[in-house]
This record gives sequence, C-alpha cells and structure tokens, in this order.
Amino acid sequence: MSRISVRGFAVASATAVTSVGAVVGVATGAEKGDSTDNVEATAADATLLADVPAGATAQVQTASLTEQADAQADAAHTDARKAAEEAARKSAAQAAEEKKEAAERKAAEEAAAEAEREAAEAAAAEAESTSADAGDFAPQSSYSVAEVQAMAQQMVPADQYQCFSNIVDHESGWDYTATNPSSGAYGLMQALPAGKMASAGADWQTNPATQIEWGLNYMNDRYGSPCGGWEYWQANGYY
Repeated sequence: MSRISVRGFAVASATAVTSVGAVVGVATGAEKGDSTDNVEATAADATLLADVPAGATAQVQTASLTEQADAQADAAHTDARKAAEEAARKSAAQAAEEKKEAAERKAAEEAAAEAEREAAEAAAAEAESTSADAGDFAPQSSYSVAEVQAMAQQMVPADQYQCFSNIVDHESGWDYTATNPSSGAYGLMQALPAGKMASAGADWQTNPATQIEWGLNYMNDRYGSPCGGWEYWQANGYY
C-alpha cells in the first residue's frame, strides 16, 4: 500500500469518526453551533486528498529510477570505452616493443654473421699468406717420404691437410715418382695424363713441391677443397 493510500485511509477513518460524532451531536442537540462547520471542513479535506491520484507518485519514482539507470548505463559505456582504449594502447605498445626486439635481434644476428664471415676471410687470407708454395723449396736430387710430407704440411691449409694426406696415401703412398704402368698416371696424386702437372711447373716429374701445388689446386677447383675431394674418393674409389 502506497503512502498516499495510507494517508487517505487515515483521513477517511478520521472523517468517518468525525462524521459519526457530528451526527451524534446533532441527535443529542449539541449546543455549539460550529460542529456542523467542523464536519464540513473535515469532509472537504478528505475530498481534496481523495482527488490526488495514487499513480502520480509511482510515475515520479519510475522516472527517477529510469534516469538513474540511464546514468549508470552511460557511466558503464564510458568505462567500457576507456578500458577498450587502454587495452588497445597496451596492445600497440607491446607490438611496437616486440617489433623493436625483433629488429634488434635480426641486426645482432646479421652483425654476428658478418663478423664470422670477416673472421673466416681473414683466417683464409692469413693461411694463404703464410702457406708456402713450390718456389719456397730449394730443388733436391731426391726426397724422402718425410721430406715430401713436410712440404705438404707447409703448403696445405692445416684444416685440410689430413684429407689431402688420405688421398695421397691411397694414390701413391707419398712416392712422387709412382707410375701406373697400365694408365700412365704419375706422381703423388697419380695425375692422368701426367703432363697436365706442367701447369704448376716444368719440374713436375722430379719436384714433389710442384706436384703438391698442382694437386692442391686441382682439389680446390674440382671439389672445393681437399676434404671435398676425399669425400668424393670415399664414395667412388677415385677423385
């Protein structure tokens, strides 16, 4: 029951009581002449209160609740928009940071690769500059296996020497005068035809240093390195 209804009920009750009293007063011949006026005034007040519609207050309350709900909805919408903007900002910042880190990592990798390449080139240049060639050895009338191997160690890069040695071991056993009677292959590398070693020096028949120089150039040109030549030899039995 609304406040209007309660108040109306109370006023109506009071009016009823007053009306009864007035009737009783008239019946008993009350002497005061204002009793009738009091009854009429009270009845008029009851009529005025009865004229106020009970739904008016409900409408006001409903309008107030609607305004509150709209205000809350606007506030929630604003909060949601701010949250979305903040999330987008954080996402963009994270993406930018990840992109920056990726760029820095790529730059570091490229720098490391470049440094490695330069170091390899420097090492190769140093090895080439320090490696002996055939002209660095004085000619002799003959050479022992140990002397021929010592020449090769000075002429062949250290990381390629074992592969070079493996080929020579299988081809000639380090005999610079070894000759294949059936094919005519000659020397440490069993060059065929033997005369092509002349590209390294005219003394190819008697100078193992000349043969080593020719053999090293041949392996580098054909297989990339003595180790490349040794891999081919293992797979095919020749190089």
